[in-house]
Amino acid sequence: MKTCKAMMATKPKLHYPNGRGRMESVRWVLAAAGVEFDEEFLETKEQLQKLQDGNHLLFQQVPMVEIDGMKLVQTRSILHYIADKHHLFGKDLKERTLIDMYVEGTLDLLELIIMHPFLKPDDQQKEVVNMAQKAIIRYFPVFEKVLRGHGQRFLVGNQLSLADIILLQTILALEEKIPNILSAFPHLQEFTVKISNIPTIKKFLEPGSKRKPPPDDIYVRTVYNIFMP
Repeated sequence: MKTCKAMMATKPKLHYPNGRGRMESVRWVLAAAGVEFDEEFLETKEQLQKLQDGNHLLFQQVPMVEIDGMKLVQTRSILHYIADKHHLFGKDLKERTLIDMYVEGTLDLLELIIMHPFLKPDDQQKEVVNMAQKAIIRYFPVFEKVLRGHGQRFLVGNQLSLADIILLQTILALEEKIPNILSAFPHLQEFTVKISNIPTIKKFLEPGSKRKPPPDDIYVRTVYNIFMP
């Protein structure tokens, strides 16, 4: 029994370079759920190789999260597990599907932000314009309409879900590059303020949390050193 309790009390451990990337969404969801976690940062190709050789990575890739006696890989699967465990994934199949649909769309936009630092300098500004256009024309109108239509504080079921968390993460990351990105979306502006002030999320947004800063040249070089042949 002691062993079982000790295992359950173990903090999740995140394996990834010391930066945002695809692990940042996992950090966001754990933080929103009020779950403390540890991190083991990858800094060298040898560290990644050690995980691969030890059969810790199902598809030889990170992100990898050790949680509840499992070694989870694939970002979306990790997010689903944590969200479901902490009641952030809806109350029934319909809500789960809506949440999943919203998250999938938002992650498509977030992927552009994740890849932006790895573009050539000449292409980075062009990509900022592309991200802004996609956000304003394709993605943000969807969420503006949802929030306006049901008049609720959250996207699904009037309670915090994975969809709200990933959307806020994406909005704030875009605002770092395009400060007025929400100027035409009053409901999303209100949403951003309200979700940012949920106590667990507010704490994560404060200095000193495990939220990672915008990617810099050091992070980009580290990623190249680890993952490039």
